[in-house]
Amino acid sequence: MYIIAGLGNPGKEYDGTRHNMGFMAVDILSEKLGIDVCKIKFKSLIGEGIYKGEKVILQKPQTFMNLSGEALYDIVNFYKIPLENVIVIYDDKDLDLGKIRIRKKGSAGGHNGMKSIIYLLNSEDFPRIRIGIGKPEKDLVRHVLSRFNEFDREAAYQGVLKAAQACIDILENGIEHAMSNFNGG
Repeated sequence: MYIIAGLGNPGKEYDGTRHNMGFMAVDILSEKLGIDVCKIKFKSLIGEGIYKGEKVILQKPQTFMNLSGEALYDIVNFYKIPLENVIVIYDDKDLDLGKIRIRKKGSAGGHNGMKSIIYLLNSEDFPRIRIGIGKPEKDLVRHVLSRFNEFDREAAYQGVLKAAQACIDILENGIEHAMSNFNGG
């Protein structure tokens, strides 16, 4: 069983912002895996399905980014799922726009959603896929809550698409395979 959590902020005013890259990746996974993400449970929108014989739960926490750990804690605790089967997808200001990085574990790297998750799960030992949103020129909050201009929109979409493909690669072939496939460029 796998839980794939894409981080973001709920509400129309946050649709399409840099901070919602995780939500966007889950939307693509929802299409590719045929799993509707429409049930409200665990302070989240979730969808459950089977992929290649494995139960997969797609999760979009509705707690707002800085409290993402509450939603992850609830679902992990309920299903008693090992943390290596929890994949978190989120935006990263330290990666170039559209680049992705997969890691088996690691620190929050200054990301408040990840700080919340690590704190409440009491562990850094879970896979994550970071999607680059580019470095802010000035104000970090303004940057992460901004939308992509026409020039950046395609690169952002390619990053989200790669993150979804990397997630499927993890499900099919394991994290080592996905890391060697996607962490190169």
